[in-house]
Amino acid sequence: MSIRTERVAELVQREVADILQKDFSDQLHPMVTVTRARVTPDLSTAYIHASVLGDTSEEREATFKQLKALTPKIRNELATRLRHQLRTIPELEFFLDESLQKAKRMEKLFDRIRQERERRDAD
Repeated sequence: MSIRTERVAELVQREVADILQKDFSDQLHPMVTVTRARVTPDLSTAYIHASVLGDTSEEREATFKQLKALTPKIRNELATRLRHQLRTIPELEFFLDESLQKAKRMEKLFDRIRQERERRDAD
């Protein structure tokens, strides 16, 4: 990845995160966090990875679908904000980042193993 694409990716990530927090937080419950952005070498497409917090997988998926439906409005706001920095605004493609949920599952498994060892050692 070139320095330019890295800079544009960082800019897009920062701005999309801010847009979601300030302009669409009331429409995206539970919370959505932008975890990563990648931009194609020709700057035509930005791949946005977002983590969706929620109690159930159904709730997270529904919120993510809502996020994807808001993509044109998010891109429009991004264009308004970046019109002086970029000639063209990349198309946005959102991807669900489930690393947080995976980390929580792993933490629960480690806790369970720790508890079993403590019980075994106590016996």
